[in-house]
Order: sequence, then C-alpha cells, then structure tokens
Amino acid sequence: MNELVRADGEGAEPTRCGFVALLGAPNAGKSTLTNQLVGSKVSIVSHKVQTTRAIVRGIALEGAAQIILVDTPGIFAPKRRLERAMVSTAWTSASDADLVALLVDANRGVDADIEALLAPLAQVKRPRALILNKIDLIRRDTLLGLAASLTEKLAFERVFMVSALNGNGVEDVRRWFAETVPAGPWLYPEDQISDAPLRMLAAEITREKLFLRLHDELPYRSTVETESWKELKDKSVRIEQTIFVERESQRKIVLGKAGATIKAISSESRAELSEIVEVPVHLFLFVKVRENWADDPERYREMGLEFPRGD
Repeated sequence: MNELVRADGEGAEPTRCGFVALLGAPNAGKSTLTNQLVGSKVSIVSHKVQTTRAIVRGIALEGAAQIILVDTPGIFAPKRRLERAMVSTAWTSASDADLVALLVDANRGVDADIEALLAPLAQVKRPRALILNKIDLIRRDTLLGLAASLTEKLAFERVFMVSALNGNGVEDVRRWFAETVPAGPWLYPEDQISDAPLRMLAAEITREKLFLRLHDELPYRSTVETESWKELKDKSVRIEQTIFVERESQRKIVLGKAGATIKAISSESRAELSEIVEVPVHLFLFVKVRENWADDPERYREMGLEFPRGD
C-alpha cells in the first residue's frame, strides 16, 4: 500500500483513493460543488440547465486521500439522442463509483426530477450521501423537513447541508468523502486537479462564456471544439477554437453586431485560460454551422459520451 509521508517527516499515513459520483437534477449545483471541493475551476457553471455533458473528473485532496469527483450530467427525462447519452453516462458513472452523492436544490425541494432519481439510485449498491444545497435560501425548519422526507424515501449514510456557492459546509463533505473512499494508492499526481485534457477544458470554458453571454438566445445544442493548441517561442499559447451551431440564424447571434458578441466571449475566455495555463493566451474563435452535429458519433466520443443508437 502506498504511504504518504507527513510534511514534518514523522510517520506516514496510508493513502486512500476513490471515485465519487455527484448525481442530481439539472442546475442542482453539481459543477459549483465540484469546483469548491477541488478548490479550482474544473467544471463549467452557467444559468442554462444541462450544461455539463462530458464527465469531468475533478481531483480533490484531503489529508492522505485523493478524491476523484465525477461531475455527471444532470439527470432528467431525455428526449433527444444527445440527452439520452448524457443520462446514460450519468447512471453508468454512479454504478462504477466507490460512493455516490445525491445533490438536491433545497430551494426546489422534492420535485418530479428528484422523485424519478430515487428508485434507480436505490439499485446502486454503494455508500450514499445526501447533500442539500442552497441552504441559505430557505428556512431551517423547511430544510429539516426536506431532509426527513428524503431519508424516509431512501437510506443515506450521511446527510450534509451546504451552500456550494459560498463554500459553507463543503469541508465536511470533503472530509467524509476522504474517510469513505477505499484505501489504496493515488491514481493521479498530487498537483493534478482534473483528468480532462487542457484542450477539452479550454473548449468547456469558452462554452461557458458563450452561455453566460447569450443566455436564452442560443440553444444548449451548440458545442465548442479546440482545433489547435500551439506553444510559441515566447512561452505564450495560441489556441484556435470553433463554435458549432445548427443554423445560420444562431451563427449570427454568436457573432453579434459587427462581431461584438464573439469579441466579448473571446476576451472573457482568454482571460480565464491565461490564469489556468499561467502564460499569455492568444485565442482565435470561429463560428460555423454544422447541421445535426448532435447526431454525429465522433462528437460524442470527443465529449466522453457513448453514442446511443436509434432516433
């Protein structure tokens, strides 16, 4: 078994390592919680539902434990092929994880989305935690009633009450994850915060800026791909990305009047990317129409999703 030597050099503590699947309805706050647990941006956050598509693994450390967080797509009633792939991937991640956490938006309570999750979650034979999020938005008696209602419907090893946005209660969640994942060697280097390639993370960041800028004007069935990533002699990075939309009308929305919208998206994305890679970034964005991209198996492979057959 691996051992982690303490900083003071006295003794050693056996290492632990495991996968934690974060499940929940869309917009429950899974991406925000993932980022808080890791202590850095690894998953995109936006006002649009279902923005997490690929399985983004954030890697959190707590003492001698390495916690690999699987930020799954929000589970909902799928209609299109892309949506079916997202939901299928979320349940596969839950079955493969060492423990599972159900994240519930306490402000929304037990709605149809949560009810639909409970029966299949009962079939996942892993340690389960209930995390009530956004607790700062509701009264304490309402919160306690919600916790009682959910634990009557399904048994949980632990119940946590957090505000993922400001970090309240998150340390308790990280500590329990660290205690509960199995003993074993770490799977990633100590300084690695995600197993998503930088090219994918860069595309996700630009997609986040796209959603934040355009809100309801653009369907979430748009995607961003990092076409090239070149390190230049002066240590800066040149990145070319393409935003794919399904119709010409959407392309015009992304470009904006005299290119104003695409320039703003590029500026915001470039600033965040520069912070992450810690060198200057030259970002070039292109917008192209690719009809029915959501029916292309190659796009699914790039997002880490399995292509569902059928309509």
